Amino acid sequence: MAPVAGVLLIAITVVLAGGVAAATLDGPTATVPPSAALSLSATDDRIAIDHRGGDPIDASAVTIRVSVDGEPLDEQPPVPFFSAAGFHPGPTGAFNSAGGDTLRAGETATFRVADTNDPTLEPGRRVTVEITADGRPVATLEAFVDSG
Repeated sequence: MAPVAGVLLIAITVVLAGGVAAATLDGPTATVPPSAALSLSATDDRIAIDHRGGDPIDASAVTIRVSVDGEPLDEQPPVPFFSAAGFHPGPTGAFNSAGGDTLRAGETATFRVADTNDPTLEPGRRVTVEITADGRPVATLEAFVDSG
């Protein structure tokens, strides 16, 4: 009887191990945010993000949050977009819904903050842009607003 119990125990162990391996392999995979070198510039009402290298960024998967001197804009840019409350129409690059939806190395994407959005961009103010992809941080960028 002992050899039968031993074989049965080994069979149960193999089945359980196979089930754990299958569950692990078929389970949800963690999405890794893109890794990219980005820079920010702000001139008058225009905010520009330059992609300097690394992974391409899918604009439809990102959320952008803009703050001026630590205070979030009342209206945030719903990238990609063409015309949105609090912003001038016609952002460029991957932020424009009519353009390509991917920001790649060597490209720049811009948008312009309207005077109706608060706080306003004025020379000398500090702009912070937080970029997340699928809820995971990609970059936090800062720049001071220059006058054009």
